Amino acid sequence: MKLTDRSLDPRINRLQLSETDIIEKDQLDQLETYEVFIQTKEGRPLQHEGIVHAYDEEIAFVFAKEQFSRRATCVGMIIVRSDNVEASEMNDDGRNVYDLFQEPSVIENEKSTYEVFHLLKRGKQHIHAGSVQAGSSEEAFYEAKLNLDPGNPARPVLNIWLIKTDDIFSSDEEDVELWLTTPGKTFREAMDYKGADKIKKYKESKENG
Repeated sequence: MKLTDRSLDPRINRLQLSETDIIEKDQLDQLETYEVFIQTKEGRPLQHEGIVHAYDEEIAFVFAKEQFSRRATCVGMIIVRSDNVEASEMNDDGRNVYDLFQEPSVIENEKSTYEVFHLLKRGKQHIHAGSVQAGSSEEAFYEAKLNLDPGNPARPVLNIWLIKTDDIFSSDEEDVELWLTTPGKTFREAMDYKGADKIKKYKESKENG
């Protein structure tokens, strides 16, 4: 912030800072932000679950596993630094965001693999829709339009995330034991208490009483 600019926070303005009062932040003063995607069951697509803050991707993966899979069902997880996620515009008028993309003027020869994630409803999570080969993000959006657009006017794609596959950090197949839970501790799960069955039994006893 320049000293000639006024902060939106009146407490900052009351400090009346001078040039000598401004201190440069040290490198890595802030932790990196990572997006977390999980696969809840075999055969299901990855879906965005939330974010974690960490020093590097390996620590971020540990934090993500502890936060998003310790209690919930999970068979796989990937993380990616938030800076490596390229998002399309958010389309709020009920139209398909793919309608905004045109064929790029320049097609690059060297291709990379991009993972494509769709948002189909406000308030929900981005879900993996597939992969495309492209030389740029502009080209990747267009390739996704040609190959991954569901074409459902009743449920248009509102937003798209692109992530280069090379930017993704994931667990290896041999690490499958990471996701195993202790079967003897089902008391931690609400479903173990069979509340619906007890309510049904109670109502039946009242009706028959």
